[in-house]
Amino acid sequence: MANVQYYGTGRRKHSVARVRLVAGEGNIVVNGKSLDEYFNYETLRREVKNPLVITETAGQYDVIVKVEGGGFTGQAGAVRHGISRALLKVDAELRSTLKTAGYLTRDPRMKERKKYGLKAARRAPQFSKR
Repeated sequence: MANVQYYGTGRRKHSVARVRLVAGEGNIVVNGKSLDEYFNYETLRREVKNPLVITETAGQYDVIVKVEGGGFTGQAGAVRHGISRALLKVDAELRSTLKTAGYLTRDPRMKERKKYGLKAARRAPQFSKR
């Protein structure tokens, strides 16, 4: 079973992450850059690593990610979601651990659409009685 790869797709806001898990030493590569290079904030790096830490598979797999769309926080959430889904394909018994942590649920919060007659989703034009 050499070169077995596990795939997972993660989404958050407008970001989509395609994640590949390959047996390795625990390197995480996002869009051709290392995790520390791609995500500037420690909180985002921790968020991305959390599924691996919580399931105690941190040093066993190399993670290769292609992520696009949205901002950096949305992308970090999408990567976390993708890693969690890929880990499920590795071992289905990890499901309860990931589920209780809330990593398998796709975050449904999206930007609200702009309505006609308004300047934004809820922002109305300035009103004056005169």
